[in-house]
Amino acid sequence: MRLHQFDRLIDAEFGHSHGMWIMRSHVLSRRGRTAAALIEDGMDPREVWWEICRDFEIPEERRLGPDE
Repeated sequence: MRLHQFDRLIDAEFGHSHGMWIMRSHVLSRRGRTAAALIEDGMDPREVWWEICRDFEIPEERRLGPDE
C-alpha cells in the first residue's frame, strides 16, 4: 500500500484532524509504538492500517475504505 492510500483510509475513517492525532498519539497495542513512528521506520502502511483496524475495532466492511 502506498502512503497516499493509507492517508485516504485514515481520513475516510476518522476525519483528517482526528486521524492525524491517532497517527501521532495512539500507541498500537500489538506494536508498542505509534503508527507514525512505525511508518517512519519503514513498516508497510498496509500492516499499520490493519493494526489500527484491530485497535479501533473497525468493521471488516469499512477496512478497505469507502467505495469510490
